[in-house]
Amino acid sequence: MGKLIIFDEQKKVFHLKNNFYSYVIQIVMDKYLLHRYWGKPLREFRDSAALTMMDRGFSPQPEEINHDRRFSLDVLPREYPDTNHGDFRTPAYQIMLADGTTATEFGYNGYRIYEGKPAIKGQPHSFDKAGQCETLEIELISVNNDLKIFLNYTIFPDSNALVRSVKFVNIGTENVKLLNAGSLSLDFTDHDFIRYSLYGGHAAERSLERSELFRGIQENSSTRGASSHQQSPFIALARRNADEHQGDVYGFSLIYSGNFSIRTEVEQFGTTRVVAGINPANFTWTLEKGESFETPEGVMVYSADGLNGMSKCFHNFWQKHLVRSKHVNELRPILVNNWEATYFDFNEEKILELADCAKELGIELVVLDDGWFGKRNDDNSSLGDWFVNREKLPAGVAGISEKVRAKGLKFGLWVEPEMVSVDSDLFRAHPDWTIHSNAVKSSYGRNQLILDLGRAEVREYVIKVISDAIKEAKVDYIKWDMNRHMTEPFSNALPADRQLEASHRYIMGVYEIMEAITSRFPDILFESCSGGGGRFDAGMMYYMPQAWVSDNTDAVCRLKIQTGTSLVFPPATMGCHVSVVPNHQVGRITPLNFRGLVAMCGAFGYEMDICRMSDEDKAEVKEQIKLFKDIRPMVQQGEFTRLKSPFAGNDTAWSFTSKDGSRMAVMYFRILSQMAPEVGYLKLQGLEPNALYRISTFKMPEHAHEVNESYLKSNDIEGKEFYGDELMNFGLTITPALLDFAAYMWIIEKIG
Repeated sequence: MGKLIIFDEQKKVFHLKNNFYSYVIQIVMDKYLLHRYWGKPLREFRDSAALTMMDRGFSPQPEEINHDRRFSLDVLPREYPDTNHGDFRTPAYQIMLADGTTATEFGYNGYRIYEGKPAIKGQPHSFDKAGQCETLEIELISVNNDLKIFLNYTIFPDSNALVRSVKFVNIGTENVKLLNAGSLSLDFTDHDFIRYSLYGGHAAERSLERSELFRGIQENSSTRGASSHQQSPFIALARRNADEHQGDVYGFSLIYSGNFSIRTEVEQFGTTRVVAGINPANFTWTLEKGESFETPEGVMVYSADGLNGMSKCFHNFWQKHLVRSKHVNELRPILVNNWEATYFDFNEEKILELADCAKELGIELVVLDDGWFGKRNDDNSSLGDWFVNREKLPAGVAGISEKVRAKGLKFGLWVEPEMVSVDSDLFRAHPDWTIHSNAVKSSYGRNQLILDLGRAEVREYVIKVISDAIKEAKVDYIKWDMNRHMTEPFSNALPADRQLEASHRYIMGVYEIMEAITSRFPDILFESCSGGGGRFDAGMMYYMPQAWVSDNTDAVCRLKIQTGTSLVFPPATMGCHVSVVPNHQVGRITPLNFRGLVAMCGAFGYEMDICRMSDEDKAEVKEQIKLFKDIRPMVQQGEFTRLKSPFAGNDTAWSFTSKDGSRMAVMYFRILSQMAPEVGYLKLQGLEPNALYRISTFKMPEHAHEVNESYLKSNDIEGKEFYGDELMNFGLTITPALLDFAAYMWIIEKIG
């Protein structure tokens, strides 16, 4: 297509357009930026729904409009609104001048359109390797000519995403403070939306919240020093007629791993404002003369194809334009992690036995989890002391790595570089290296504190010791954990008037360390973790192409956790493992078949003692691994679709379609058996209406009731052929299984 960004000098309109959407900004009075449109692509913006100016009581007017009471910043659809200057809605930013003034005024001062997009120094950011994207930079300047704001918008020809960021520059002679620095703001002219967000807790991440937009402010945020288990840096606004497969949906996500805020506000006249960025609570940033501050990037996605359409846009964008790892498009190895098999009670003999069993079953990677370093026999000591525990591993990690690799397997290792145990040599030597307050006693999580990664000497230490450990161990995979949230956010390296910078400086320090280590070891597959999914965000994905979804490995819980995660992130990014029963987190007993098929919907592995399984279970695991190796390209490189939601009832269904569209794997799960069960029908998505498909039914060995087997036989469609339009519009019959935790899979293959 032609140019992606056009500026109409006469109408003062910026029109950003590709094959997926149009986004329109208008300059009025040569000063104010207004948001005019975001939605399906327009041939040309001619302002058919012109702004209506009305006299609104208690809405003030700027002085220069000559007391025209119809014009007020309080009611206009603004592009990047200020505060304390006539607009009483949620602001996008707030600045405190040297004299304490917080009412600031900026006006339009020019623009620049160029190919490519800017990097954000020291932060994760999107990119376009093909160099086909375009960026609009709009410059605003304060009335006193002492500050500039640059609004950046990047549009990609192959994506529904619009990427935004903001840069503040102090061009004056005095220091100023940023009290709020939003990455994006957007005003809709109405509030006819359903609001979707993701909430949860440790081991219960990313449950789906569906709520009405009400008049007032709704916020998803974190003040925990991380994006958190409790809230995800994402929301979606869907038109009321939208569902999974049709209707307009607007998604918002942040490429940021720290304290964030995403607010929606419906004001008195029914319009809706969305503001997203660093959480202004416990945040300020001092800008000295000549200094600048860049916000994290915000990603906005428009879909006319419902929530699934929005998800596909996010999935494709992260994979093409965010994840840098060489593994982004590679198939991920099937692993076994020793954590739930041994916890801290292991030695070289146990790990090598685990490797032998892994080899026999067809597993490809053995991961040594927590407890290999210092004097670490529980979670109360030794974080920070990254030297090998020779009592457990006499030949060191390098020795066991070599022995595992000699068996034809890959080897992985767990680390938690950002933390320090109070009982550690590092803490005894450098107690001042932690984030803590001198005014109150420290709070502890797992008897550990957080290293102050805002300090250069601390970052240098972490980079050196972790790099040395990785180099010595000769690993193929690293699981990077972070197991507590930030309390007492105080840095001894900062003066009193800059203490509210500590949380953001910490995250910037995390990024610097990850940049250094992942760049030094580009061949290693890195997986991020924070007590499971406590930092499952786009900022982490820039450095690490997958994340441990949750410490909760119960398959029933995982249906919701993985479904919620899929709203924003593709299956290839999700670490999903089969664990033992009764499940260690919730005590539930589910069939191995059920656990296996749930875990196959991501980066697949086992979190259990595979050597202590029965021969019958080992035989089933071999079949699971054989199956997953067959469907792995569809799951990890194909297109994912939600067909039935666990948040809506007793059933869950997902499909995975190969890149070329020739194969589809359909997973179906029913949690509980029911009396007088309904016969269900599953309508597929994404097939070619006129293409012919053959269906094969995959049934794992399971200890099912004879009656259930008769139901399966009566509905057997093995080898039958159907056209795509019938499978999408009429669907497949869902057997009313007479057992709890039923799981089935169909392979749909295009034959003509």
